[in-house]
Amino acid sequence: MTLNIKHKFTETLRQSVMAYAFNIFGIVAGTMIAYHLGLFNRVPWAIAVYPQIVSARGVIGGLFCGRLSTALHLGTMQPRFLGNTKSFYLLFQAIILITLESSIAMSLVAGLFGSFFGGMTTAYFFDVLSAIMSTMALALAFISPLTMIVSFFSFKHGLDPDIILYPVESTVSDLLITMTYILVVNLFLLGSAGRHLTVFVGLILLLIAAYLLLKNAREPEFVKTIRESLVTLVLVAFIVNVTGATLSKIAEAVGKRREIYTVYPAMIDTMGDVGSIVGSTATTKLALGTLKSSISSIRDHIAEISGAWAASLIMFSTYSILSLTIQGLFTLPSFFRFTALLFNVNIIAASFIIIISYGVAILTYQKGLDPDNFVIPIESSLADSLTTISLLVALKLIG
Repeated sequence: MTLNIKHKFTETLRQSVMAYAFNIFGIVAGTMIAYHLGLFNRVPWAIAVYPQIVSARGVIGGLFCGRLSTALHLGTMQPRFLGNTKSFYLLFQAIILITLESSIAMSLVAGLFGSFFGGMTTAYFFDVLSAIMSTMALALAFISPLTMIVSFFSFKHGLDPDIILYPVESTVSDLLITMTYILVVNLFLLGSAGRHLTVFVGLILLLIAAYLLLKNAREPEFVKTIRESLVTLVLVAFIVNVTGATLSKIAEAVGKRREIYTVYPAMIDTMGDVGSIVGSTATTKLALGTLKSSISSIRDHIAEISGAWAASLIMFSTYSILSLTIQGLFTLPSFFRFTALLFNVNIIAASFIIIISYGVAILTYQKGLDPDNFVIPIESSLADSLTTISLLVALKLIG
């Protein structure tokens, strides 16, 4: 390594570990899922819909984080809430409309999958739609301000939002959306009153989104964001249904092994974070003209890639210790076995995620599209699916 590459590797590793440390909150989310398995079993579609909601939120958060971090580097948005640029406010309003779009897209594809594979009645479809819309609407109110705070704070304090922003936002987002989803599932168990409440929350989101669409229909920047995100949402909707189906298979395979459920959200968070750092740093370098728009230029991005990946392996070891300790299963033999399982998941998933994330950044840039509308939304959803599939493969190989 040259001195410059070593410095970039060290800085990426250092800041990545700082960002990934927030994924420990994913252990909290996983513990909540593990201890609510009985609740999910009482609602037939609950466990399959959970990855869809997490991924849908990841799409929105990824688009918001990617656009915001690049804009802060370029100076087209400022690190403040009030008196910001027009582009900032148009982006935030687009995020609200995209929240509605993603909720509907996820529900429609879930209904399509359910029709093909059985078990999805019309009543179930509307339950799924209202559950996703209400969960996403409630989460939006908390998560978007958090995204802005993290981006502004990191940028003002000399940290790179391309490295810090999405990992922090996605982890805290997963915790908040898991809590919200458990609340919504509990509402369904209350009967018609609970269902009516979820429908009401969904209608509020629908009305606000319709107003913003009418208001900004002639704003080219707003329309471009919505148009490009719609393509991503349709693709992601199919991807996350694969995640849900795979998680159902894992649930059958592992039974009540709570340590696996405990670590699951942290794993998919971290793999998504690896892809986001690789992709987001690449899009910024493309925008600044310091990286050639070719797949072969990946060698000029190796410091960021290796730093992000090395940090993820450090965190997977930490997750193994925490998960086993929380579940009262920690011994040295169990630690080595469980860490071997997690490392296999990491190596399989990261190998694909890094290539996909970098490839999407380059290809969308070559096509004249805004890579930040595609990179993190696509890679984060693929990361969820690839990590879940990698977990199933590792379980088959190692047990």
